[in-house]
Order: sequence, then structure tokens, then C-alpha cells
Amino acid sequence: MNPIVSIIMGSTSDLPVMEKACQLLDELQVPFEVNALSAHRTPAEVSQFAREAQGRGIRVVIAGAGMAAALPGVIAAETPLPVIGVPIKGSTLEGLDATLAILQMPPGIPVATVAINGAQNAAILAVQMLALSDADLMQRLCNYKANLKQKIVKANAELAALNYKFKC
Repeated sequence: MNPIVSIIMGSTSDLPVMEKACQLLDELQVPFEVNALSAHRTPAEVSQFAREAQGRGIRVVIAGAGMAAALPGVIAAETPLPVIGVPIKGSTLEGLDATLAILQMPPGIPVATVAINGAQNAAILAVQMLALSDADLMQRLCNYKANLKQKIVKANAELAALNYKFKC
């Protein structure tokens, strides 16, 4: 099956964060691809990727970037596809620099932005977009969210069962 979501990161060092998006898409049976391309080190390749993504059947791009975080914006500038930016926590400003860079896009070049290291939420957002026109995917997404609820209900019941002498 051809990929419909493209996960792209500026460096393979971002994979531990972006892998959460891969896992979620895999769990919900959404075909995806993964690429490492840098807006600063491989600008021509990023530009080509962005211009050709729609023609290859990609419907949503998830782009993770740290520090200057140009990757999501560069891709958004060259494709009509929705781009979801994942700011990645760096060593200097703890991801705030990446978050601000991804948030502050000029008019006409939107990038949806999730939390720092929020690749899983980026994947959920991509699935929500795709599920608008795919009833089977919408059902898988609803089942996934219902399962999240059940995990919390179960955890709360387990906490209630703990018998502490002095409860807060």
C-alpha cells in the first residue's frame, strides 16, 4: 500500500521523538513513509520532496525539527498539503526555539503545531484529517480514543483501591 502520510525529520537523531508518530500510524493501519532531510543541509532535496509529495499520493506531512525548525515551514511553502510541525527539544532552549519558529509562520503558509516532542499528537491530528473522508479509519480512531478513556478509568479505579491511612 502506498504511503499517505509522510514523516520527515531534519536528522536521524530526531527518530526517538518521531518514532511515536510511526507507532501510532502503524497501530491505526495508516500507510506512511519516513525521511530524514534537512532544510539547511539538503535544501534542494527538501524542496523537491515538498513539490512532489502530493503527486506521490501523500495527503499529510508531519515534519519534526529542532533549533531553528525551518523544515516544516519550508515544506509548507512548497506544497498545498497540510503540514503538522513537531518542535523537537534541543539542548539549548529546551525546544522553545523550535516551537516559536514553527508557530510564527507568515500569512498564507500555515503549519499546524503540536507540543514539544509531540509526535504522537501530530499523528493523531493527521489521522483525524484523513478520517474525515475514510469511515473505516474514523472507526479505528474512535476505538483508539475509547481505549484511552478506558485506560484512565481503570487507573482511577486502581488508585481508589489503594488503602492509605491518610488520604489527601
